[in-house]
Amino acid sequence: MAGERVKLQVQERESRGSAESRRLRKQGLIPGVLYGRGKSPHAISVPERELRRVLTGEGGLHAILDVVLEGQKTTHPSILKEYQQHAVRGGLIHVDLQEVRLDQPIQARVVVELVGEPAGVTEGGVLSQVNREITVEALPMEVPEHLELDVSGMAIGDTLRLADLRVSERVAYLDDPEETVLATVTMPTRFVEPEPEEVEGEELEEGELPEGEAPEGEEAPEGAAEAPAESDAEAAGGEGTTEG
Repeated sequence: MAGERVKLQVQERESRGSAESRRLRKQGLIPGVLYGRGKSPHAISVPERELRRVLTGEGGLHAILDVVLEGQKTTHPSILKEYQQHAVRGGLIHVDLQEVRLDQPIQARVVVELVGEPAGVTEGGVLSQVNREITVEALPMEVPEHLELDVSGMAIGDTLRLADLRVSERVAYLDDPEETVLATVTMPTRFVEPEPEEVEGEELEEGELPEGEAPEGEEAPEGAAEAPAESDAEAAGGEGTTEG
């Protein structure tokens, strides 16, 4: 479970914009926003090392962060709502924190981890994880860091759905239990080379020419040429005249 609450000290920032965000990152600070419950959001910045520390702890991305604004004593229990990473380096470049009430359930996306080795894989099958995350609803302190799905009993052709995931009394699954496929074991796809196309008609032996065709430089044999066209008179079907 998320369980542990972690204190996070942040600073308010007055100015916003891309230029200000770049300046903060050069100083080792990550810009972000703290969204309150019915209150105006606070533009904040947090030391990158400190943010990395709290998000790689026991609670992971679902840790409860006790956010304290610099110069204040009030604690704001919050969760990581969204984050952005650098497209190349992968480091965090922006975070959104959402203040929550610990006695009211929230919705979150939780990773499903496959455990065990399917029997079908030892027989030559391929294990595929179709959906890696599901949507859950739970109290902030009860949101699991991840969920485990035992796939050791899967044979070739088997499918496990959300309905097969172990049910928890404290966590509700919001996705369709029958339509949400989590894992499958299938036979590996084999590439079949297409067969060469067959030429219509009988195959010719090497050096053999089609019937009626003469070799280059030779005349066609007698009788092989097409018959001459009929004369106009014959074509008309008329009889010739005789002299009296």
